[in-house]
Amino acid sequence: MIAYIVRRIALIPLTLFGIVSLNFLIVQFAPGGPVEQVLAQVQGIATNATSRFSGGGSEIGTGGPVGAYRGAQGLDPDFIKEIERQFGFDKPPLERFVLMVKNYATFDLGESYFRSQRVSELIIDKLPVSISLGLWSTLIIYLVSIPLGIAKAVRDGSRFDAITSYAVFIGYAMPSFLFAILLIVLFAGGQYWSWFPLRGLTSNNWDELTAIGKVLDYLWHLALPVTAMVVGGFASLTMLTKNSFLEEINKQYVLTARAKGLAPNQVLYGHVFRNAMLIVIAGFPATLVGMLFTGSVLIEVIFSLDGLGLLGFEAIINRDYPVVFGTLYVFSLIGLVLNLVSDLTYHAIDPRIDFEAQSA
Repeated sequence: MIAYIVRRIALIPLTLFGIVSLNFLIVQFAPGGPVEQVLAQVQGIATNATSRFSGGGSEIGTGGPVGAYRGAQGLDPDFIKEIERQFGFDKPPLERFVLMVKNYATFDLGESYFRSQRVSELIIDKLPVSISLGLWSTLIIYLVSIPLGIAKAVRDGSRFDAITSYAVFIGYAMPSFLFAILLIVLFAGGQYWSWFPLRGLTSNNWDELTAIGKVLDYLWHLALPVTAMVVGGFASLTMLTKNSFLEEINKQYVLTARAKGLAPNQVLYGHVFRNAMLIVIAGFPATLVGMLFTGSVLIEVIFSLDGLGLLGFEAIINRDYPVVFGTLYVFSLIGLVLNLVSDLTYHAIDPRIDFEAQSA
């Protein structure tokens, strides 16, 4: 297993290099780079949604092609060249790519084009919000789906099984962003009640609250975004739990335990539970990856939560390429590490699972 871990760790830098390289190549052909954004602002026709140009530059230029900028007529060519130099676009693409890779190898993610702040500082500042959403959503999904899946397995084919199946699949079919808008309309002052806050994770008087008040305020702000994220996450884990328990219940050792006169709960929780829960528990890291990367981005945007999802969205809108590549780099690294943790969890829970033998 040690050799497998070493191989997986060695593959992480190569995978990151491939991800960054592919996205750098795509960006070279994307229209409307940061230089064009600035020139549009100078001419009063800017379309960027959130950030303002502050004159700051970055040593890492990863944007679109440099040359004739549409709409730049009438501007001083020296001024345009100065903007290109500040963003690093006075260098050829290959040189910019090599410099970016060297800096990323030492976790130097450069400086934001429009925020006058290091990308690493921005990510560290926003990461707790995304982690809060991902962890709470994953925990709630597990706390609901596992008991529900066990109950469905025990009552397989009953009316309860059918009704709960309809309920979880309706939630699965509803996009999280659409459900988030519905929650805002109903409970955040959109049309009916104003029971929950619409933005942020804390109130303006956070510092004045007691310790218990801070906890309650934090949970109050998390209620709607976490609800929107988890509504579609119950189906797969619930059915996985149900099918895993059904498979174990029909095995010979369970029939033997029943024949010995053990009570149903003794059979279920004393014999079936440990074996059936192996795949469910081991999949926790992978579920967390999914909630962090696919569930939180739109939710952060809709609820104006200042996390990595909103940061990346604003960076894409404003062509703030150091932030785009920095968040992509961190997301990819976290995902690769958590996938390795997921494999190790499988092996720790069930030593019979040997990834090293499978890859040989």
